Amino acid sequence: MKPANNHGIKRVIRATGFSFKGLKSAWTHEAAFRQELLLAAVMIPLALWFDVTVIEKVLMIMAVFIVLIVELLNSAIEAVVDRIGDEIHPLSGQAKDIASAAVFMSLTLCVVVWGAVLLF
Repeated sequence: MKPANNHGIKRVIRATGFSFKGLKSAWTHEAAFRQELLLAAVMIPLALWFDVTVIEKVLMIMAVFIVLIVELLNSAIEAVVDRIGDEIHPLSGQAKDIASAAVFMSLTLCVVVWGAVLLF
């Protein structure tokens, strides 16, 4: 149920709490998110260390964050689909496959951005 007094700074504080709860849940329950977050913990400092322009650093870091964001959305879709039921349904499989494809595309984007910056 939605709280009656959910506006202003209280809403922002509550939303921030929910966001951290979601990050904790993803860390606890999603191995792929843990792996990608640990990889980000290495890649982001590397992006800052490389002798490239500020714009290139920003692009490299953004590509890493896009992977994390898409993985969180993928995990959310999987949780909702799994909540609906255990039976095999073509639309459930389709939703999970499309979300997985989005993660793949974000990882591909990350490789392309980092490759372009570091090789050219």
